[in-house]
Amino acid sequence: MAKDGLVDKLRSLIRGSGERGALTPRLEEKLRAQLRECAEGQGGEVSARARAARLAETYAGLDDAGRRRFLKIIALEFGPDPEQVAGAHAAYQAAVGTPGQWNAESALRRAMRSSRIRILTQFNAIPQGVKFLVDLRADLLRFLEQDPDLAALDRELESRLSAWFDVGFLELHRLTWHSPAALLEKLIEYEAVHEIRSWTDLKNRLDSDRRLYAFFHPRMPDEPLIFVEVALTDHLAGNVQELLDEHAPVFDHRKADTAIFYSISNTQVGLRGVSFGNFLLKRVIDDLKRDFPRLSQFATLSPLPALAAWVRRNPAVLAEAGIELSLEALSTGTWAADKTLQRALRDPLQRLAARYLANAKQASGAPFDPVSRFHLGNGARVERLNYLADSSPKGFRQSFGMMVNYLYEFDDIERNLEAFASDGRIAMSAGVRRQARDK
Repeated sequence: MAKDGLVDKLRSLIRGSGERGALTPRLEEKLRAQLRECAEGQGGEVSARARAARLAETYAGLDDAGRRRFLKIIALEFGPDPEQVAGAHAAYQAAVGTPGQWNAESALRRAMRSSRIRILTQFNAIPQGVKFLVDLRADLLRFLEQDPDLAALDRELESRLSAWFDVGFLELHRLTWHSPAALLEKLIEYEAVHEIRSWTDLKNRLDSDRRLYAFFHPRMPDEPLIFVEVALTDHLAGNVQELLDEHAPVFDHRKADTAIFYSISNTQVGLRGVSFGNFLLKRVIDDLKRDFPRLSQFATLSPLPALAAWVRRNPAVLAEAGIELSLEALSTGTWAADKTLQRALRDPLQRLAARYLANAKQASGAPFDPVSRFHLGNGARVERLNYLADSSPKGFRQSFGMMVNYLYEFDDIERNLEAFASDGRIAMSAGVRRQARDK
């Protein structure tokens, strides 16, 4: 098969447009033989590339049950040899303190290196190989929930992807309305915070008072890994519908003194656990400061995506905050049409959100809210709560319309980060902290 044909076929299969079949016993035995060839590294580079391409094509053509079996074979049958590891470990223990210690250590390291790594690494050489591995891990994460036997393979693949997607290899690009249409379509597809409703909506987010930046990997030039949307303003924005209003006049970006990060979307499920969002923000801030020297304030307008989930686990917090409506009633948002209820719920909902950000924790002690974990872990401060800031159905469903501004104050970032990392201390403005304590 010609190289271009293979690329097209793999791309089509990886995206799921091809028919998928079962892993028959005969095909399974053939698959095992191909995996053994990969693990043993038979032949030269051309042979390895061809073998990996055949394996990728086989995998991409399987249904879910077949893919799960494929991954389980790699996980269970191509790990380190226990006898070799035991022998190498005994030799290392005997060599400690002798001139042969370092050779014994090297031998132990080789013994512990599983054939799974050799198999995975060979996919790197084929067209679309890196994307194939990222999508393969997305499958692996789905199957892992019901099949703990896949955990070792997941850890090894995550480790390899972390190395291959090190931030030093990533490229930051600003995307504009003039970027390739296929790339703009992916922004619409991948936007995870505030749905892009139309091409007009997207064009508004790419206007002169907006910026959109994305990280790319050289081996995946057509796939943004993560992207951030920025609004240039002269105030701390507190309502996302106003921010995304397609009919609002375009702000003169030359007068901007504030950059609002209002959406950050990870696009590749298979890169879960591979962290580069913090580097994206730092790079974007540097880029904005260079282009707009007047910018003095960098903040977010962020959702509270797990607030309703926390209330569901702790229903007593509603009454404690002075809220008489049920979780279900709050989540519909219909109460917001009643001006009397609007006024009555302002302080209680802000109190609830402040206590959530200040006190809601995971079992590990980390903040319950994933967006909060991200920004606090990068040294931001919880600056201000915004009532009825997101009146979309999703906004009411996940946080009763509440949103929050996180502020990146450069003189405080390192101090905030160190306090959060060392003892979990959350940086908060005096106003939000007072709301968290209010009776």
